[in-house]
Amino acid sequence: MIHNNLKTPSTPNTPKTLSTPNTPKKILAALFLMLLAILPASAQLTEDELDRYAADTVYNDLQSYYEDQTAFSDMPGSQWAVQKQAALDRLLEDKLLNTTQLGLMVYDLTDQRVVYRVNERQRMRPASTQKLVSAITALDMLGGDYRVHTYLRYSGDISGGVLRGNLYCIGGMDPTFTADDMKLFVEAVRNEGITRVEGKVVADKSMKDDKKWGEGWCWDDDNPILSPLLVDRKDQFAEVLLKQLRDKGVTVTGGATTGRAPQRLTEIADFVTPLDLILKRMMKNSDNLYAESVFYQVAAGNAPRPVSARQGAAAVKRLIQRLGLPAGMYVVADGSGLSLYDFVTPELMVRLLKYAYEKREIYDHLRPVLPLAGVDGTLKNRMQGTRAQGNVHAKTGTVTSVSALAGYLTASNGHLICFSIINQGVIRSSDGRGFQDRVCEALCR
Repeated sequence: MIHNNLKTPSTPNTPKTLSTPNTPKKILAALFLMLLAILPASAQLTEDELDRYAADTVYNDLQSYYEDQTAFSDMPGSQWAVQKQAALDRLLEDKLLNTTQLGLMVYDLTDQRVVYRVNERQRMRPASTQKLVSAITALDMLGGDYRVHTYLRYSGDISGGVLRGNLYCIGGMDPTFTADDMKLFVEAVRNEGITRVEGKVVADKSMKDDKKWGEGWCWDDDNPILSPLLVDRKDQFAEVLLKQLRDKGVTVTGGATTGRAPQRLTEIADFVTPLDLILKRMMKNSDNLYAESVFYQVAAGNAPRPVSARQGAAAVKRLIQRLGLPAGMYVVADGSGLSLYDFVTPELMVRLLKYAYEKREIYDHLRPVLPLAGVDGTLKNRMQGTRAQGNVHAKTGTVTSVSALAGYLTASNGHLICFSIINQGVIRSSDGRGFQDRVCEALCR
């Protein structure tokens, strides 16, 4: 058992573990998606169906849609709200906004009212705040106790230390798996008494399609490889296992290859990583590979394999539809925000943050993994020496020309606030970050 010391209020200790046939296992069950209230109970919408539905019912009557929105209607503000509105009005005088676009929404979760909004329904690129969309969807659909599995199984039979059959590595897209973790697989093989394999080491990558990168990713970015079987972030799982087996004196006659595992196999080991552990690095460090892993867990949650990004996008859009927003108004191309095809609005981001807050089974897993201003993650060096330090829990986002920030803070009146800020068209991302920091500081002051 590997302990990683990740602690959350609902999961005191959530380590990566390796189980073998002699180790008790938990039976996992993903939360089944709630059916859309506006559709027949038997409907199972694909992404294409959601898009067609949006095209038929939203684009033809957008004015009615916007007039019907009441969840975020403005209410008479308190003296505190009036003061903060004036402070934010002053921030909008920044010359940066003369040549760039701003989308901004601030919502008081305590009073259940909008504090401030500017272009909140304008579609903009989310950059890495897209990871919030992926995390909230995953926690809602799969639950905080979800685990990612990597299996080692074999075909054939073992006699006299000889396995006459293949070793199968079956990938679940665990981004945490390392060469040190592989040693546990080697040890499990040796514990079975196997000293010789008259067969192959087979990598089963059938969880997802064979696309190595996401749609809309820039060719000159440092993009992660999207494979269900990675070791140290490299697509060399079977090769590394083969080498380590041979280094430990286990002969393998057939080499390493790729293929689909048959149904009837015997399990040697099950490497298990909790979702919380993946979310922590995904959010704190804005790790794109970890975000794509979570996105593909969502994709695989209720779809036949191999899955693609389209199934992940369809799951996200089902949640958006349940929030009362027209799913066809947004574009979900990936789980990390690397794609230049992603489009959200500040209103959508705030709706998701509000939804997460109202579901403790989501919020208790989400809030601890968000970067904390002036303390850790991608916010470690921001808002230091201000009242926002140690207060703002938020996800950052940066791609070329876009800088974004979305999350939670406790305002100066003691109320819990959720917010989304997107600066688009910025040449220097530091300009966007500076504006976002000033918004947060104004709310905390």
